[in-house]
Amino acid sequence: MSKVAVSILSNKDNILKVIKEIDKTNVDYIHIDIMDGKFVSNKSFIFSEIRNISKYTSKKLDVHLMVNNPNTYIENYATLNVEYITIHYEINMDIYSLINKIKGYGIKCGLSIKPETDINSVIPYLKEIDLILVMAVNPGMGGQEFLLSTIERIKQLKQIIANYPNILIEVDGGINDIIAPLCIEAGADILVSGSYILNSSNYQNSINKLKITKS
Repeated sequence: MSKVAVSILSNKDNILKVIKEIDKTNVDYIHIDIMDGKFVSNKSFIFSEIRNISKYTSKKLDVHLMVNNPNTYIENYATLNVEYITIHYEINMDIYSLINKIKGYGIKCGLSIKPETDINSVIPYLKEIDLILVMAVNPGMGGQEFLLSTIERIKQLKQIIANYPNILIEVDGGINDIIAPLCIEAGADILVSGSYILNSSNYQNSINKLKITKS
């Protein structure tokens, strides 16, 4: 069955209320998008906010760093209840050293790629990473429409990682109950959804619709 990570990016105003309600559901992770205003144009949560939020949930955090220099962010978020810290392939830094830093804290490491990035870019890192985050929208803003070209990218990626069964494919951007089955059929393991879940009247019902049994 697919796993679901709920993105809280679009609900900053009532965040503690949202977190407490999400904690009552069977969602697998809380997805935290961290933006520095440089790698992407927007800024998001600061660490003190996330540290406070994390006190109100038992869910593991799935941290997506959309930042130019992840070093300090890795050091900070490693102190929280984090399952994954994901960095972007496109940053101008030594990816290997960042992967080693994350794994040195005993945290699983993800590598994210933007929609226009060649899917084969992940190949040199397959022996080191635990997750590949495929962006189905241009990163930096919630509520965007899912890029249908992502489905083919997931299929290609599934073939690329065929010899690495421990690597999971995560998809983020525009995920709803219509898009979710297409992603899972293509090979996705984890679906990140924000607006579809948080704008609904019943979080659990929406999450249930994204938890799809794989064929």
